[in-house]
Amino acid sequence: MSITVLAGRVSSAGKDKFVDLDVSGWAWVGLLGAIAVLLLFDILVLHRVPKVLPLKRAAIEWIGWTAIGLAFTFVVIASWGRDAGVEYLSGYLIEQSLSIDNVFVWALILGTFAVPVQFQHRVLFWGIFGALVLRAAFILAGVALIEKFDWVLFVFGGFLVYTGVKLALSGEDDEEFTPEKSRFLRILRRVVPSTPDYDGQKLFVQRNGKRLATPLLAVLVLVESTDVVFAVDSVPAVLGVSREQFIVFSSNAFAIMGLRALYFLLADMRARFSYLQQGLAVILGFVGVKMVISRWVHIETWVSLMVIVLVLAMSVLTSMRRTRHPGALDTIESVPGGAEPALGLPPEES
Repeated sequence: MSITVLAGRVSSAGKDKFVDLDVSGWAWVGLLGAIAVLLLFDILVLHRVPKVLPLKRAAIEWIGWTAIGLAFTFVVIASWGRDAGVEYLSGYLIEQSLSIDNVFVWALILGTFAVPVQFQHRVLFWGIFGALVLRAAFILAGVALIEKFDWVLFVFGGFLVYTGVKLALSGEDDEEFTPEKSRFLRILRRVVPSTPDYDGQKLFVQRNGKRLATPLLAVLVLVESTDVVFAVDSVPAVLGVSREQFIVFSSNAFAIMGLRALYFLLADMRARFSYLQQGLAVILGFVGVKMVISRWVHIETWVSLMVIVLVLAMSVLTSMRRTRHPGALDTIESVPGGAEPALGLPPEES
């Protein structure tokens, strides 16, 4: 039975309804080692030399990262069973879908600061590295809170429902995120002496005997601060389909590692996915309600997975149908503030 009505109070905030894995220390070492190897291969082999990432290359890299993330589902199934695999895949898809907005904000930041295209991948690499550390902290704290205080489920669930409603009702004319108004950036400029000029991929330079930060440091700080904001939504959402720290972290990690390639594919194509925002709102609302009612009604994780897949598929297909109409593509947005689009890519380079 996919939906179970519970007569009594669920112990441990309902963790008995999710998989409870016996994850050895070696499994964590293997996971972190695999992540480290993949990141090193990316930065030391694939992107050792700064260059513009053409669309075809970005598509191939994104497919590769996605294949790795999906393949890890079978590793989880082989190690801990089908239910664990379903929880991982659900968390992976949630994180992938909610991270798309992150990509568009990156485009705004990089475009506003006019970061040279050939250096964008490097700053996003360090942004992803920092995001992995921040997500680990969020996940550990979130699981610990749920296990100790079961009422936190109502807080997380209510917040997700509120965020979903807000996202569904927001329009194109709503106020946009403005990098220049970021509190993090204002604090950084007060405490760190900076130069207005870029110097390749360097975050710091020596000028007249002084160590100065380049604009790339400010960009990196903004990228990290926006990930904190998005993690507030995405981590509770993934905790709605799994409470196992290994599954939640691995699904987050493999999803966000492919965001750099996805950025080069989607950053200038937001208008092509005009109904994706509504789809994300439905997903957030569904997961939020699922968390709120989990004390009395248990919705199987495979049902959640089906809902997530169907909503995403309908959002993308509906958006694609809309862009087929004449004039639909004329609405594709450029970066606000008079800056050039972040991804004005020249013809393909090898």
